[in-house]
Amino acid sequence: MLVIEGGRSLRGSVRVSGSKNATLGAMAAALLVKEDCVLENVPDIGDVWRMADVLRSVGALIEMPQPGVLRLNAANISGTAPPKELVANLRGSFLILGALLARCGQAACAPPGGDVIGQRPIDVHLKGFQALGAEVRHEGDEFVAETKGLRGARVFMDYPSVLGTQNLMLAACIASGRTTVVNAATEPEVTSLVDMLNLMGARILGAGTHTLTIEGVQRLHPVTYSIIPDRLEAGTYAIAAAITQGEVEIQCLNLEHLFSLIAKLREAGVEVDEGSDSIQVRGKADLRAISLQALPYPGLATDLQAPMAVLLTQARGVSYVHERVFDNRLLYVAELRKMGAEVVTTGTTTAIISGPTTLTGARVRALDVRAGAALVLAGLAARGRTEIEDVYHLDRGYELLTEKLRGLGAEVRRV
Repeated sequence: MLVIEGGRSLRGSVRVSGSKNATLGAMAAALLVKEDCVLENVPDIGDVWRMADVLRSVGALIEMPQPGVLRLNAANISGTAPPKELVANLRGSFLILGALLARCGQAACAPPGGDVIGQRPIDVHLKGFQALGAEVRHEGDEFVAETKGLRGARVFMDYPSVLGTQNLMLAACIASGRTTVVNAATEPEVTSLVDMLNLMGARILGAGTHTLTIEGVQRLHPVTYSIIPDRLEAGTYAIAAAITQGEVEIQCLNLEHLFSLIAKLREAGVEVDEGSDSIQVRGKADLRAISLQALPYPGLATDLQAPMAVLLTQARGVSYVHERVFDNRLLYVAELRKMGAEVVTTGTTTAIISGPTTLTGARVRALDVRAGAALVLAGLAARGRTEIEDVYHLDRGYELLTEKLRGLGAEVRRV
């Protein structure tokens, strides 16, 4: 577990690691070529190594020759169906379906796991593959996709799914003809994968918009690609500075990716100064209650909804938090109440927060990656000791969390 002695203002500077979600997409893209692909700025976190195990199970060779650098080689694909136990705990593992379908003409994968934060239907993936000419069926506990050759098509996505958009790009970039994806996701992690694939020789237009045009090419070539900064980690440290009334410089980030968060922090009374690739965050004693909605990009990221809710327990008045992406992402509220937060929920997607509330240390449990981060923030602001169980969730998404927090003056340790 993680043990936090709260009540200390965070001060100093912290460097943002590479994006977890962008790394998973880039690793799947490496399956499309037979030569070495090298990824730089890779975070040393649990989900990256889980994805590495999934790729190894189908024959890829993966090594980290130095910190932050991952070398992947998929010259000899030995299988197209990773074991169920490897994909059960990682949502991003489903990305290998699109890559292997394009590369080998067939692929199979059990329904992917991940955090229990609500329905994340994979119909958008499967319907997309079918539109490209693949036969998709359910066999036992696996989805099986086969094709004699993918063909470009016009695809409408019922929902702008990040993973769904990435999966269709992986499949379509070496299909024959033109593919148009309508209602595509616009998240930075999608744009990052577009950039990498284009460097590999793909022809994809429209990154950052809801319509992607993909001109299929015969083959791709290997590439060295640097992973974008993790906007969710950056946001977590920004909120940590605010909730502890501290002053923290968060370095090596992309300001555009954090626009919605910075806007809501300022609305709540937090002082944020922008640099070229950094922000300086100063927390204030008198925060204002606000309303916020977690939305697809460029809206406030759903992954920062729980951390922002914790900050709003310290704001004066009544705040409203609406989750518009996943239907079960308020499970952390029960844990937050153990620490004295005054939060009520209406249904499964809206939380009403009354503040300011004095948070008190307690033993709580991290239910997923971002819920765990929210409890860390609560522990930093609370009086006394907070003990967070199931800390492995945090290890999945945050590189050197304990060390970075200590560097900012927090009293935190693993037990």
